[in-house]
Amino acid sequence: MLLIDENGVKLGVIPTAEGIRLAEERQLDLVEVAPQATPPVCRILDYGKYRYQLQKKEKDARKKQKVQALKEMKMRPKIDEHDYDFKVRAIKGFLEDGHRVKVSVFFRGREMSFLNKGEEVLARVIADCDGLGKSEGNPRMEGRYMRIMLTPLPPGQGKMAPKPEKKSEAAGATEKKNNGKPKETAPVSAEKTAE
Repeated sequence: MLLIDENGVKLGVIPTAEGIRLAEERQLDLVEVAPQATPPVCRILDYGKYRYQLQKKEKDARKKQKVQALKEMKMRPKIDEHDYDFKVRAIKGFLEDGHRVKVSVFFRGREMSFLNKGEEVLARVIADCDGLGKSEGNPRMEGRYMRIMLTPLPPGQGKMAPKPEKKSEAAGATEKKNNGKPKETAPVSAEKTAE
């Protein structure tokens, strides 16, 4: 086996018994780090510390790994304009937040004979979300659903809309008291001004 000491210095190819003896002299453990290599690679180290460092590396790797949630937006081929705008606004928000979005058009009954309407809706969604996300492939049928997957563009590539600024808390509190309306002043009557 090829032996490496606790400082990372290669001690060369030595018998296993000799490696165990050296590890015991230093009050450390002999750990096989690359069993598939020829000859196998072993290190002299503190096994508890080694396991701790491995767990720490795995934890850091999991932290850095970004989880992309999948959102779904369902539509109909005869969707109303306001409903369409509302859903596209939500899709854009999902893409800005870095989520993948599955856009589905559901066909009912005779609507199955007008698949081109669903393709038009999906093409319009793709065009409206241009700059925030891109489609993965072409629309495809899955049962009564026609679906397309939108993925967000990497940061700095798309045209991200600036997020609206929040109102100050004092102005928001005043509007809450008045049911969302700005505070109004009462008109002064002519009789009161004459006195």
